[in-house]
Amino acid sequence: MDILALLSGGLLEAIQPLNLVLIVIGVTLGLFIGAMPGLGSVNGVAILLPITFLVPPASAIIFLAAIYYGAMYGGAISSITLGIPGASTAVATTFDGRPLALKGRASLALVTAALASFVGGTVSIILFTLFAPMLASVALNFGAPEIFALMLLAFATFVGLGGDDIPKTVLSICLGLVFAAVGFDEISGAPRLVFFDISGFLHGINFLVLAIGVYGIGEMLWTIDTTRGKITTTEAKMSLKGIVADSVEGMSKGAKGTTIGSFLGFFVGILPAAGATPGSLMAYGVSKLTSKDPDSYGKGNPDGVAAPEAANNSASTGSMLPMLTLGIPGSPTTAILLGGMVIWGLTPGPRLFTDEPEFVWGLIGSFYVSNVFALLINLSFIPLFIWMLRMPFTILAPMIFVLSVVGGYAATNDMHDVWLMILFGLSAFFLRKFDYPLAPAVLAIVLGPIAEPTLRQSLLLSSGDPSIFFTRPIAGPITIIAIILILLPLFKLMRDKFRSPRARGV
Repeated sequence: MDILALLSGGLLEAIQPLNLVLIVIGVTLGLFIGAMPGLGSVNGVAILLPITFLVPPASAIIFLAAIYYGAMYGGAISSITLGIPGASTAVATTFDGRPLALKGRASLALVTAALASFVGGTVSIILFTLFAPMLASVALNFGAPEIFALMLLAFATFVGLGGDDIPKTVLSICLGLVFAAVGFDEISGAPRLVFFDISGFLHGINFLVLAIGVYGIGEMLWTIDTTRGKITTTEAKMSLKGIVADSVEGMSKGAKGTTIGSFLGFFVGILPAAGATPGSLMAYGVSKLTSKDPDSYGKGNPDGVAAPEAANNSASTGSMLPMLTLGIPGSPTTAILLGGMVIWGLTPGPRLFTDEPEFVWGLIGSFYVSNVFALLINLSFIPLFIWMLRMPFTILAPMIFVLSVVGGYAATNDMHDVWLMILFGLSAFFLRKFDYPLAPAVLAIVLGPIAEPTLRQSLLLSSGDPSIFFTRPIAGPITIIAIILILLPLFKLMRDKFRSPRARGV
């Protein structure tokens, strides 16, 4: 009952006129910030941080959190309509969202993304409200071995992303891991894999640069090549009746992915330094792994849109939990929010819930309100997003290229990355021509910078003994499950080989 009373007070604080206006403005801004390639929630919150000094501290954090929420919704827009991930958190949405749009089902993809985002956000907020202190203590028990085991599990779920061609999938993962290792070694500080001694490689390869190159420029070249000059406008129809029908279809076909994304995303989100991007990729992988029709993924399966969208919204709320309860940011965006709280004299940590209950519960209440407004604003703008698809490809292709270049430059403010992005786009096009899967490489470059240092730290802790991944109570079960999933394709291959001689004998 105490929680309900505190939550009621928080909701009343969130719907105060000033806070409500800030929520609506923040969500709307976040929607378009998330949709712009190269911006994303991190840049959006950082750019708008100085504006918040005009309002009280609690209202300022509510405004920034609303931008964060809106950006999580907005990332799917350009992923679906243009094939360019608006942010790294929306890369997995491109896998099935873009094929749906190319089939003339952009409305279904956008509605499914919006509803899955709403459900994921709602589930995570409820979990946050009920279990914040307990979940924070669980997250605190995750050391380097546990985080590496979780990353290994993520790789295991993605082994099947390349279909039955396991060698090509493994090669794709290895390419991603090589790109993830470019730059300075986190532990020794020594430069490594600085190709041709080009100084631009010293800061590493930005994930968003690779993602925009692969799914923006690469997708554009692939479309031009496959249509052989007969490029027409993508079919895109929109009506109120259509939105209702798409809502029913999206929720029925995306129910499993939404459920997986909502819970898995929140769990990954509360882990320090993980964030929404690994959460969305893992949710997509698990959803495909548990599907009765895994071959439909990557070809326009609504479940493949629902899983990552539910996960990235759920993870965005989950990443707030360690920030508020432990003072540890769960994602780059919450790191900026943490800095804002310190500037306004608020000290995140275990005592925040007792010292500043009005602020904490007002912020939690704003999560509920922001989630509702994000859904309504997103659905109301769907006709505008659909209109974009009616443009002739002769206009759309140059727009995709310009947005890709601007997004690639905005990510790091370095022309080196623009040229690198174009190179990735060309490489992705040729890899697709030879039927190499791209998704495992994208996963590897996301998880590589998390997996490598945690592996090395774990082995340093155990003096080089790998049994540390099996003997610890949390890491052990996760590692065993990951190894079983990695070996499953091998077992399947052996089973098929044993069956084929019998079939020939019959």
